[in-house]
Amino acid sequence: MSGAPQSPVPAPRDTPTPREATVTEHGSTFAALRGELHEAAAAFARGPDALEGILLGMVDDVDRAVREPLEIFPVCHHSPASATAMARRLREKQPRVVYLELCEDMAPLLTELRNCRLPVALQAFAGEVKDFPAEWAPLSVVAPITEASAEYQAIAYALDTPGVELVLVDRSSDHVFQWDARGESAPEPAAEGAAGPGGGKAADPADHEEAALHGEAVGVEIGDLRPRFAELEEHLLRHGRVRHWSEWWHQYVELPLGDADHDTYRQVMFLIGSLFRRLAPGEAARTRVDEDRERYMWTRMREHLSATGTDPADCLYVCGAFHAASRVEEFGIGGADTFTITPRSATTWQYGLIPSSHAAIEAQFGLASGSVSIAATQWAKNLRRGKVKPYRLQGQAGTKKSRAQKPAAPAVPVAGDPVADDRLTGFLRRPPVLDALDEAELLGWSVDIVRAARRNGYLASTADAIAVFETSILLAGMRDRAKPTPYDFQDAAVTCIEKDVVPGRRDVRRLVEIMMGGDRIGQVGYDALPPLARDVHDRLAPLGLKLQQRGVQRALLDMASRPELRACSDVLWMLRRLLPQGAARPIMGERALGERSIQESWDLSIGTHQRALIELGYEGVSIEQVLEQRLRRAAYAPRATTATVLAAVEDATLYLGSRRLADELGTRALEVLASERSVDGAPEVLRRVRRLLAYYRTSEPELPAWIESFAKTGYAHYCTLLPTAFSDEDATVGQVAAMLGFLFSMEGLALSLGCDRAQLELAVAQSHPQDPSRTALLWAAQVQLGTLTRGELRERCAALLANPLVVPAYPRYLSGFVHALEPVPGLADVVVEAVSNAFGRLPDAVLLPWLPTLITTLRNDAADLAPLLIREAGRIFPGRLAELDAWVPPWRAPALPPARRERTTATAAPGGAALLAAHPDACDAVAALLGCTEGWAPAAEGTPRGVPLLTAHPAACDAVAALLGCTDGWASAPAPGGPAGAALTARHPESATALESLLAGT
Repeated sequence: MSGAPQSPVPAPRDTPTPREATVTEHGSTFAALRGELHEAAAAFARGPDALEGILLGMVDDVDRAVREPLEIFPVCHHSPASATAMARRLREKQPRVVYLELCEDMAPLLTELRNCRLPVALQAFAGEVKDFPAEWAPLSVVAPITEASAEYQAIAYALDTPGVELVLVDRSSDHVFQWDARGESAPEPAAEGAAGPGGGKAADPADHEEAALHGEAVGVEIGDLRPRFAELEEHLLRHGRVRHWSEWWHQYVELPLGDADHDTYRQVMFLIGSLFRRLAPGEAARTRVDEDRERYMWTRMREHLSATGTDPADCLYVCGAFHAASRVEEFGIGGADTFTITPRSATTWQYGLIPSSHAAIEAQFGLASGSVSIAATQWAKNLRRGKVKPYRLQGQAGTKKSRAQKPAAPAVPVAGDPVADDRLTGFLRRPPVLDALDEAELLGWSVDIVRAARRNGYLASTADAIAVFETSILLAGMRDRAKPTPYDFQDAAVTCIEKDVVPGRRDVRRLVEIMMGGDRIGQVGYDALPPLARDVHDRLAPLGLKLQQRGVQRALLDMASRPELRACSDVLWMLRRLLPQGAARPIMGERALGERSIQESWDLSIGTHQRALIELGYEGVSIEQVLEQRLRRAAYAPRATTATVLAAVEDATLYLGSRRLADELGTRALEVLASERSVDGAPEVLRRVRRLLAYYRTSEPELPAWIESFAKTGYAHYCTLLPTAFSDEDATVGQVAAMLGFLFSMEGLALSLGCDRAQLELAVAQSHPQDPSRTALLWAAQVQLGTLTRGELRERCAALLANPLVVPAYPRYLSGFVHALEPVPGLADVVVEAVSNAFGRLPDAVLLPWLPTLITTLRNDAADLAPLLIREAGRIFPGRLAELDAWVPPWRAPALPPARRERTTATAAPGGAALLAAHPDACDAVAALLGCTEGWAPAAEGTPRGVPLLTAHPAACDAVAALLGCTDGWASAPAPGGPAGAALTARHPESATALESLLAGT
């Protein structure tokens, strides 16, 4: 077919390779099979072509692997059939040396597996990289280990059997990334089940957390056996009537090989590995890396055999079936020694064990959801059916205790013996054995899934259990199976139980996976933890919690009755800073500068986030050391800003209490501030400097030298940038307001350190913004500096409202006034007045579209200023609804006419004097506040009490007038013979009125 895609297969060869010629010369065990495949190729292809080369080449690969003096044991990762065959073979042969396809630098971790509950993952971690691109950091390599895997059987046998040596021969973790830099890696296979019927993932958020246990680490697995030729996989899935590769492998490889003898298992696995290898794209980078791995492993094995003098017949080489069918020149103990192993880079690697899970393994290697759990169930069935006794590490958590057995003499011939016959031909000729239907097992599954569905909110009944039972048998028959597989049962359960809506967190597919074995999550034991993790557990021991357990636990800390818990509180706050969100979550209590809670309540899930805690141990021996390193790293990063450095200063003070580190990072903040040329971080800088300044003023006898220098440098720095920021389109209003807030709030400290206020005045005078919001901000700054009075500001606002051309832009002026409360909080009354006038005079076409902008501005940019506005509005507006109709805003109240002023000053009891006479106690309180200790002067006849006090202390009168916001000048003197108190009311009539209103309100 001309339109069919051409398979990238090697062309037929006219002459055999030297190794194949050797096999032919000595005779082949598979001569009969080779002849049959030659006839089949001629019949199907009608002549010799590439098909014959592939078929005969596969037989040659099997023959070569079988005849290798060093026995090769091919495996597939997390395969129950491989694990069963491995356990059986180890008890039969009892090898003295086991070569294992695993990163050679992970060997020291294997002894710690007995302190863990499987599944766990071996991890190599490098936080800082050398000789690699910086953007690759951090580097992480994981190798997950499950009990239902051939590699665990080999590890358990080698570690618990005296006189057995376990040698890891695969490339190191460093070489994993060295070889990754050669070219673009082949795309990883997509996660199975991502498309097609029922291929969706579970909706439970906890499942996503479990699937992310390995993080972003690069996964290495023993026996990656999956077609790399997309058309081949599609063909197998379609004709096998299955949905994904894991189901095909379970049906057509796992079940037939579950009871196979050793020779049959080896030859079939060799054949599958050769098939996938010969149909893989020959120029793919992934294939080149695989060939280099094979060269690496055979080189290491030959070096070990040469150094120890071990007989190859006493060794066993455990590797993936893909690598077992290798065709490189270095293959075998007699292969060519032409491969040079490059030295490792200068990167420092840390090693440890991290918890893993079935879901994490599936997500790491693109397996179908639930496939590893189903494999664990199949592993248990194989052990019961074959009466195989597996190997388990002595003292392994979560397993039964096993006795160490004495080595036994080999019961079968070693590989390469001439008695090993052809088992492959009989296996290929034999029709598949159909297992009889196990009604009891299927019925138990049906009842269990209905029970689980009801617990999760499904309206399932006995009728649904019967329907699931019958549908499973029906689906198996449609797929040419006599016995329903777990995948058939899963499809039947989804069809019969799941309706349109999932009532709970888990759907039926996820419930079946849990029922089949669940998503087992491993745990690293205390003795296998790094020193930092053990130190954390020891320091939190007074809490009395089982911190290694998964899930959320509540911790209550009463430091008042148990002072020793303060150390636990310090640890928990540091863990909250270092670990992912949710690992340590405070429910009650807070930690702020200068504040410590006497009671705290925490939700702890440290066991759930055990991997993150273990990875902290790669960075240091204590959490204090790790936190200090991270703070330094953040402060001295190339892209560090002043805000991030100040955050590091605050964290150093808050969590570590280290004045030395805080001073060092504060000096660094000063350097970063001097080099910045933008105002992007001004709001954050302002907030953090205010907090630090308030903390040092209340807790230290004097300010640190760095913060004094910071205030002085920052004052000059922001004065320089202020004119540019007002006209810069990239700078926001909030950032300019933060600059002004820094200048005005730090002004007193900066001036005391030698700064000149004229620099700020010149910067404001040189600012000429065009944007309305920034113009309003400039007006507020001018009011604060005294170059613009409040009366003039009100007149400008009134002129804006009176100009119909400016009315549409008036809301933007108001936004600027709202931001101006940050540097000039005393303008709150003016802002309330401006907003009130806007609501009263702006047309709806302008006002209504602006309201969302006002709300979002207050919420996002001025959340701290909203209480100030509300408090000022509450002071101005009436408190009762009945008073609203008669209420007149203060800015609309009529001014006192001059004629009334003259009449008031001429009377014997002016308004101010009457007020003092009515409230003598209030007058005494004001006099005490102002430092007036002379007491009441004698009053003339007819003069109210208190009037001589005002006459005697005109400066006090000025101070009260300034506090009350009365900016009018001195009025004319009263008429001769008038009371002395009339002079005060004549000078400050607004002060008397304001004071009277305040006292009347009390």
